[in-house]
Amino acid sequence: MTHRRHEPVFPGFKEMAQRRRALTADLVARRRALGLSQTEVAARMGTSQSAVARLETGGADVRLSTLERYAAALGQRLDWKVKGRGR
Repeated sequence: MTHRRHEPVFPGFKEMAQRRRALTADLVARRRALGLSQTEVAARMGTSQSAVARLETGGADVRLSTLERYAAALGQRLDWKVKGRGR
């Protein structure tokens, strides 16, 4: 089976990407509300400012552990739930 570039491989891909973008936007808003720079968050995460910038702009498919480290750097934690489709 061949797929065109950027064509979803499975149903729900776009929805997953939208949820990931919304979560990232929430984390960025929290960072800004706390008055923290990308550099400060990066130092707390043990990574570079450019890695934080890529995470924030969606320039990479971010691992769950990275999002958890980002949240922890803000003094937050992520709450994950498993839900059936349409619920």
